[in-house]
Amino acid sequence: MSKASAKARAQFVRLLIPAGKAAPTPPVGPALGARGVKSMDFCKEFNARTAHIEPGVPVPTIITVQPDRTFTFITKSPPASYFIKQAAGIEKGTGKPGHDIIGSISLKHIYEIAKIKAGDEHMKTLPLESVARMLVGSARSLGVQVVP
Repeated sequence: MSKASAKARAQFVRLLIPAGKAAPTPPVGPALGARGVKSMDFCKEFNARTAHIEPGVPVPTIITVQPDRTFTFITKSPPASYFIKQAAGIEKGTGKPGHDIIGSISLKHIYEIAKIKAGDEHMKTLPLESVARMLVGSARSLGVQVVP
C-alpha cells in the first residue's frame, strides 16, 4: 500500500474531553496536531457545543478527520461510571471489585442513568431494562452496591 492511498482515508480520533474545557493541550492538541488539524478550531467548536453541559463533565467525543484536514465530531453522553460515581457520592471506584463495597445507589438511580444512556446512538435499539442491567454490572465493578 502506498503512502498516498493510506492517507486518503478519514481517520477517527476517540477522546474523553471535559465539557467546555477543551484546550490545545494534551490529549486534544497532540491527537489532532499529528493529523494536521488546527486544535484551536476544534476546541472553540467543542466548547461552544458543550456549553449547555456542566463544565468539567467528561464527554466521549469521536472526531473524524478527513484527508483534506477538515473535521467533524460527535459527542456522546458521559460514561456510565461517571454517573454511578456521582450518584454514590464517591471519588473513584474500588481497587478490589467484588470484595469491597464503597458505596450504594438505589435502583431508581440506575433507571435515571439508563434513560440518559439510552439516548446514545449504540443503545437506541436496546430496551431500558437491558441498559439498566449493564449499569448494574458497571456499578458492581466500581464497588457500588445497588439496593432496591
